[in-house]
Amino acid sequence: MNRPLRHIAVFSLLLVLAVLVRATWVQAAEAGSLDDNPHNPRQAIAAHSRPFGDILAGGTPLTGSKETGGDLKYQRTYPDGALYAPVTGYSSQTYGSNQLESLFHSVLTGQDSRLRTPEDTLTGRQPAPGNVITTIDPAVQKAAYEGLGDKTGAAVALDPATGAVLALASTPSYDPGGFAGRGSADQKAWDALQQDERQPMLNRALRQTYPPGSVFKLVVAAAALENGLYSSVDQATDSPDPYLMPGTTTYLKNENPSAPCANASIRTALQYSCNNVFGHMAVQLGQQKIAEQAGKFGFNNGSLDIPVRAAKSVYPTDMNASQTALSGIGQYNDQATPLQMAMVVSALADDGKLMTPRMVDKVTDGSSGVLDSYAPKEYGRAVSAGTAEQLRSAMQTVVEQGTGSNARVDGLTVGGKTGTAQHGVDNSGTPYAWFVSYATDSHGKQIAVAVVIADSDAARAEVSGNGLAAPVAKAVMKAALGR
Repeated sequence: MNRPLRHIAVFSLLLVLAVLVRATWVQAAEAGSLDDNPHNPRQAIAAHSRPFGDILAGGTPLTGSKETGGDLKYQRTYPDGALYAPVTGYSSQTYGSNQLESLFHSVLTGQDSRLRTPEDTLTGRQPAPGNVITTIDPAVQKAAYEGLGDKTGAAVALDPATGAVLALASTPSYDPGGFAGRGSADQKAWDALQQDERQPMLNRALRQTYPPGSVFKLVVAAAALENGLYSSVDQATDSPDPYLMPGTTTYLKNENPSAPCANASIRTALQYSCNNVFGHMAVQLGQQKIAEQAGKFGFNNGSLDIPVRAAKSVYPTDMNASQTALSGIGQYNDQATPLQMAMVVSALADDGKLMTPRMVDKVTDGSSGVLDSYAPKEYGRAVSAGTAEQLRSAMQTVVEQGTGSNARVDGLTVGGKTGTAQHGVDNSGTPYAWFVSYATDSHGKQIAVAVVIADSDAARAEVSGNGLAAPVAKAVMKAALGR
């Protein structure tokens, strides 16, 4: 063999060896990663090869499955899709998944290794999928969703003793079943949702922050009592009416100029929602003390996973004195999710102890064996029991004699706080209407609720926490404790 042929033969042999080495490497070392690659069509085929496990609330499945007749044999169904979309999220053959559907995808599709029994291993049979058991109370969820109606807003209800999320509603909502497949109708449904200016796929209960307005006055009042600025909710405060904000020629006025807000006690200031009292109080305390108190309720502490991630709620700390005054009435750059404000009320309802919110109770296998359980967990102590008791009493006055009268429920002890937050440049947008509350029944069972209405068909002059948000909270409290 001459030299050129010998070189070609050696080169060809090296190419063959390289191919063999690469094939061996792919089949052995990279087999697992290729199997798990989300772009591997076998993953989708396996995941949709049989009915999914379910997400449940109160023992009732919120999800289902149906045959498609295609290579992706089954697709997700949602019997009450719009009602529970903020809880379940979606699972689509085309657009993937989010929220609980995504977080527990491997369990719900039967691909979690913990689902495999020894018999499955011996026979090669696919294990049965598992289920996700939520903390949602169907009656409370329905009351929140129907109470919001066609308004743009959100409602969150918590069990103060355990942190269980009893309701998580966001409107407008959407039907996840509308784009669960991969046909033209699914694509049209998806495209329509992406183009909808009202953003129905935005989870306003968890992922949207709003200026909290006057409901933030509860945090300022807590800071005042905890730091000894005032010893009682019935002690007169040093509060000029109107209050001239430091370094400005601007007076902080009250919505009701005839309200008895001059030097009003915390109880009276919450009852009439006196801006002058809490603006001045915030300046007296200073932003650092308010920030520390807000942090104990969950503000500024980063994202919270329940297990779906909630957006961070913010109390700003780089402010001058006049900005601090505005922050004391829930304006300037204060931002809160409805979940966060429900946490504030939950802590006050449970004698100052704040439980970590949780939307999932347990994850089970196909035979109801428990794979994961989520026991109640304390987030921290927000305020002392004495401060909590005083603020609950003041919140009861708000409902019984003040701005929160629309939240009264016969047979329940109800405390609340209204809020109307400015929106847009120079308050050009429709104000946000807030209501936060707690209720206790004769057996001591409680619920904490936060409702925000971001947009409605009400005239601007008629937008108020008592008029728009309190009736929603009332329906939720009644569904939870009035049965």
